[in-house]
Amino acid sequence: MLVHSDQDYGVLKDAERELQLQAGHIPDAAFYERKLQAVWTRAQHSAHYAHIGQYSYSAFKHLPPTAKGLLKSQPLNFCTVELGEAAKYYATTGTTGEPTPTPRLKEDIIWNAVSVASHWRAVLRPGARVANLMPSDIVPVGDLIANVCEYLDVSHVRLYPFTTGITDWERVCKTFDTYKPTVLFIAPGVLVQLTRYLKQREMLQTFAGSVRAIMLLGEVNTQPFRERLARWWRCEVFDASYGSTETGTLAAVGEDLHMRLATATNYFELLLPDGRLVTPAEGLTGRLVVTPLNLYARPLLRLDTGDSVTITTPWEPGRASPGLLINGRDSDSIVVGGVALEIRAVEEVVYGACDATGYVIEVDRQSDSAALILERDVGWDISQEAQLQADLLERSEQHMGLRWSRVLFVNNLSALNKSGASQKSWKKTNLRFVGDQQ
Repeated sequence: MLVHSDQDYGVLKDAERELQLQAGHIPDAAFYERKLQAVWTRAQHSAHYAHIGQYSYSAFKHLPPTAKGLLKSQPLNFCTVELGEAAKYYATTGTTGEPTPTPRLKEDIIWNAVSVASHWRAVLRPGARVANLMPSDIVPVGDLIANVCEYLDVSHVRLYPFTTGITDWERVCKTFDTYKPTVLFIAPGVLVQLTRYLKQREMLQTFAGSVRAIMLLGEVNTQPFRERLARWWRCEVFDASYGSTETGTLAAVGEDLHMRLATATNYFELLLPDGRLVTPAEGLTGRLVVTPLNLYARPLLRLDTGDSVTITTPWEPGRASPGLLINGRDSDSIVVGGVALEIRAVEEVVYGACDATGYVIEVDRQSDSAALILERDVGWDISQEAQLQADLLERSEQHMGLRWSRVLFVNNLSALNKSGASQKSWKKTNLRFVGDQQ
């Protein structure tokens, strides 16, 4: 945590006081009015929002959503500081285009860390030993986890297995053997690779013995997938958080061990398929539009995240922050045979039916069909593949309305096919196109 002065400490205490009152439930209209006015005022110091005029809630509601593509194409127009004034400089992974410069002031970092800590403290209890297997270079997620651990006074080690020349799977295993972590922070695809590595060497049960909780972040993951991982590792597996480099954290697992929207630090709206922009409500599905309430270096107003979400619990001031399902990026959507392929639906079918440790969908544009290619788990029973193929065809038709042209099994997929959003987007890692120029 970057707390080096009385001013920094004042920001920290302000965040603590506010979040002690507001975190975990939906604030009232007066809270949002005060916070939105402050964000609006800060945003006016950027080139993009310089001419939005005086704040009023009506003016805010009439402000067009900020397209994520515009933010990515003109990122510095949204900044209120010079890059050299930032405490930290980050950039997005570039999964939906060119990497986007993202400076952060100490205020940005402190507010986000205190907010996330207010949720994660339910898992990061005193005495925990945290292994942080998320990237630390240029993207903020590794720093965020370290900041939260430091704030909560929890022991931790950074151990990203793709840091060439420093960390690999062997180094991870040696560290596990000595440190015996109780909590892992890791992307789902990376955890699958680690699990295969340990299974192949008959080491999984030894290294899983100390682990009490796994915190997945960086990619969409599904309940059947988490249940499969929980069975392999014999521990609790959580959908830890959701957010982006541009916005900070938008949802996190909290006291009830379910992931909920961070309504105390963000103002949320939903863009419905019919074009209406509405207050979220239970059962609604749409693109999430967010105004982060504590961004300073680059305030954002009504950012269209491009992410499809479903609100799963009631939305009412004073009640607990709502749960949500993250359905994936709109840019990842693709239609085959008249059926929209969605990451959540595909993975519920795949991981709900078998122990595959990865998959690729091969889309044939000429025949408008798709084949499903699955990676066999270690110790896979090949004799059961015919029945499994039939089960997958049936489940896909029932749950997705799609019949695969074929279901194939392979011993190994490329590592990139299992690295997901920690390195690339789902569309780039899990879809292969034949019969066209994509």
